[in-house]
Amino acid sequence: MKILLFMLKGFETMECSAFVDVMGWARNDYHYDVSIVTCGFQKRVVSTFHIPVLVDTTIDQIRVDEYDALAIPGGFEEFGFYEEAYDEQFLDLVRKFDTQGKWIATVCVAALPVGKSGVLAGRKATTYHLNNAYRQQQLKAFGVDVVNEPIVIDKNIITSYCPQTAPGVAFTLLERLTSPEQMEIVKQAMGF
Repeated sequence: MKILLFMLKGFETMECSAFVDVMGWARNDYHYDVSIVTCGFQKRVVSTFHIPVLVDTTIDQIRVDEYDALAIPGGFEEFGFYEEAYDEQFLDLVRKFDTQGKWIATVCVAALPVGKSGVLAGRKATTYHLNNAYRQQQLKAFGVDVVNEPIVIDKNIITSYCPQTAPGVAFTLLERLTSPEQMEIVKQAMGF
């Protein structure tokens, strides 16, 4: 199983690292067939709080049929997150993953570009729920049935409502790509 971990400009490192660590433990310690390929618009992506990260590949190199899932950490508007998150090239990538029925796992506001792409219209999802839930209102404006719960799954799309949920989203994705039993082994080994 191959997961495309997409690091948009201004992504949150904590939300990103949950996918890296959960899949890393699964692959390294338990030999599960799950690997992560990091991706961005450029090879060097600057996260929220100005941490530069080098990614494995860029968006123009991606062939969706080579991946089993797309994982998207959220980010901060003031660090440029929506400049790339709402870019048509990225929205099209989301649509291609959904059309092929592949898993799409988002943390916090990463649900917003998925909503903007149109694939969540008429489906249940969630996003950042604090500060008067204005991000949830933005998601609702894309025709999404917003549910104020920590993690919401509708068909092949996993959404969540704040950074705290990142490990839960990563474990949920691992469970969908392997099995509940295999996920529990990794979860317990990591102390969750």
